Amino acid sequence: MSKKLSRTEMLMTLGFLFMLVCAVGSFFVGYRVGSDRTTANFETQKQLASKPVTTGTFQQQDLVSFYHTIFMPYREFQNEWLSAMERANTKQTSDLPTEFKRLSTLAQQKFKEISSVSTQQATLIEQSQQQLLKSLASFQSVSKRLSGKSDNTSISQLMAALKQDQDFKAGVSKSLQGQQSYYEAMLKWSATIDADIPSAIKMPSSLTITEWKKMPLVVKNKLSADLVASAGKVVSYYPQDLTSRIDEFIGTGQANKLNMRLVGPIAELLADTKAVRSGDFQNSMGRLYTNQLLPQLPFFLREAE
Repeated sequence: MSKKLSRTEMLMTLGFLFMLVCAVGSFFVGYRVGSDRTTANFETQKQLASKPVTTGTFQQQDLVSFYHTIFMPYREFQNEWLSAMERANTKQTSDLPTEFKRLSTLAQQKFKEISSVSTQQATLIEQSQQQLLKSLASFQSVSKRLSGKSDNTSISQLMAALKQDQDFKAGVSKSLQGQQSYYEAMLKWSATIDADIPSAIKMPSSLTITEWKKMPLVVKNKLSADLVASAGKVVSYYPQDLTSRIDEFIGTGQANKLNMRLVGPIAELLADTKAVRSGDFQNSMGRLYTNQLLPQLPFFLREAE
């Protein structure tokens, strides 16, 4: 015989069923939320993993690649520019506008060549590339403008106009900055190999010979790039050529004879007297430098031309 549930028992039964339904519902809601969060986290991690990682570091191969694909193509234009200016200054050309037209075309070609090269973002390598591209653009602009001058314009008038031209000044400035950035990149790379080498340094206003002599070669080269830049002229030699001439000037006792104690004035004297030439470093590296850390770039190798 069935027994009716009392009012209290019925309420307890209904309460139990209600709690059971809530528990089951909470389980599925929690499972869904957890699943969604897991999926969201997975998608986030996947997106982060797919994004390129940009760093400020690079390998020696980056320096070598930059040398062949950017720095030397730019130097090819620079050497042509310097040769043309030398011919103009020594009156070895009678048609300077045609020279400027040729240089304008060459600058445009080198700009296209260098701009097609991909470099790692947010590094000194990319910074140098952009500076050299801006230099080429400026040289191309001034060359194109001066190539349109009339035949009645003398060479001396064209050269005077060139020296006052803002594009010319910008071209020189960006060229020197691009070189500085490249040599700073070499320094930063060297610092990852040797902890005693600073990752960054700038030419102080009063660097003594004693301080200079204690510095690693790669540091001297960066400071020489600063010295070349401070002179404000595009030159045919490299910073390491200036470094070797400074070291020779000190090592042979010439600095003592002239009572010179600071490196800056020595560099100015060597530059003003045209005592620095391209290739000076390679001619003296066997005598002056042994066991020095340098990236394996062709112009640091003794057999390179």
